[in-house]
Amino acid sequence: MNKKKKLRLKKAKFHPIFIYLLLIFITVVISGILSSIGFQTTYSTISSVDLSIVQNTVSVENLFSFEGLKYIISNTTKNFISFAPLSMFLMISIGIAFLESSGSMDYFNDKILKKINNKVITFLIIFIATISTIINDIGYIILIPIAASIYEKKGRSPLSGIMAAFCGVVFGAGTTIFVGSAEVSLIPYTTSAARLIDTNYHVSLLSNLYIMIVSSIILSLVGTIIVERLIVPKFGKFKEEKEKKDLVQENDVEIIDLEKEKERINKEYLEKRGFKYGFIAFIVMISIFIYSVIPNLPLSGLLLDMNEKTYLRQIFGDNSYFQDGFTYMMSLLFIVTGLFYGIGSKNYKNDRDIFVKCHDNLRDLGGVIILIFLASQFISIFKKTNIGVVLTGIVANVIDSLQFSGVPLLIIAIILIAFASLFITTPGAKWEILAPVIVPPLMQSNISPQFLQFVLRASDSMTKGITPLSAFFVIFLAYMNIYNRDSENPIGIFKAIKYIMPYFIIISITWLLILIGWYIIGLPIGPGVYPIV
Repeated sequence: MNKKKKLRLKKAKFHPIFIYLLLIFITVVISGILSSIGFQTTYSTISSVDLSIVQNTVSVENLFSFEGLKYIISNTTKNFISFAPLSMFLMISIGIAFLESSGSMDYFNDKILKKINNKVITFLIIFIATISTIINDIGYIILIPIAASIYEKKGRSPLSGIMAAFCGVVFGAGTTIFVGSAEVSLIPYTTSAARLIDTNYHVSLLSNLYIMIVSSIILSLVGTIIVERLIVPKFGKFKEEKEKKDLVQENDVEIIDLEKEKERINKEYLEKRGFKYGFIAFIVMISIFIYSVIPNLPLSGLLLDMNEKTYLRQIFGDNSYFQDGFTYMMSLLFIVTGLFYGIGSKNYKNDRDIFVKCHDNLRDLGGVIILIFLASQFISIFKKTNIGVVLTGIVANVIDSLQFSGVPLLIIAIILIAFASLFITTPGAKWEILAPVIVPPLMQSNISPQFLQFVLRASDSMTKGITPLSAFFVIFLAYMNIYNRDSENPIGIFKAIKYIMPYFIIISITWLLILIGWYIIGLPIGPGVYPIV
């Protein structure tokens, strides 16, 4: 009897929608338990006015109460509508629907990508995914569906493409090939913490440039090996269902259908014309976008925040129109390119044809929206409980109490920051708490604040891919289930994390080797900046 029960438990497979519901319930109950026992912490932050240390006491908020339930009910709509991945996902999905339905994606894959080696494509996907973090989280939304389509057209499982793109973005989030939005958000905290030791300390936007470039290349190469050796064999090949075509023969002589041959030649002509139209539209749109981020020209600078003094802050600052509108720009680029290709190739014959074909490509979004809805509630509820902030505050206090120095202290700090990243996935929110307790003591151990800022970014990216509290983990999960052919066995949160674990383990070791190796060798991490002060 017991054996039968065990077998039934093993066969139970929960849909990710149910798992998110379960996580919401567990979070609410745990908040009640932790609140009742007075689970709290006190941590230090730095006053932006006079650089004095400010003590903050944070306790877990009880949502398993009358007031807590009122909050959950009254904020459900707000949490869903304000959930950034939702609008980004919908906008990019519309753009990709135009590319797919117009046939431009198929043409590009057949004529260009088909000739490129699979390993090279994997490297390019991971490398682009890694450096995409220069503009917030756009890589999750754009690269995951495109990588799935590319792998599918190459006869490989689209699940492998999704894994490559997602892992490239999430585990490479700490690096890119140039400065971006992350530096703008982190530098104020780094500078304030460093000035507790040296009141004139300055942290440049280019402080981590060299180590970011080298790390992005190393992570992309290691990621390519992981995908090709471990992930691709796991998911196997993509077997496209093809209709069986009967060969018509008479007296052992093949009969050539002249009409079909003419249709084929005409189709090739139309596809080439469509590609020409689409390419011209693509170049025009890119030119407009580039012009809109160039300052001080006639009608230029549309996407810049001209209230900022430096160009990097104009384009990557908190109120940058470029950052806020980049998802829409990309969607518009895809729409216009796909539209002109479809018109040129006559895949779009009229306006009704456009909407019908795009609708077919968007038919799988229903389940995704439900998944995003529940994920938005789970993440918002967890944030409201303050559990993540309390745990990060405890981590800060542990680091502050350590008696180690040099490499041992650096390794422990990396591990503890990676742990905190499981609960607070935004680097800026973590660094506000951790910078005051990490930067001063390590700075006194001759480790530069600029290097510690990069340590934060690297440690943050180590574990961000294995936590469902990451806002974009749900996008990865959604696409994994869209392309999952086994509808009887949906890919849930824990199964998805299990797929990611090999990548997580190897990349975490790689990150540790990069950070410790760079510190020991003492190579410059940016222009005139070294790991050691």
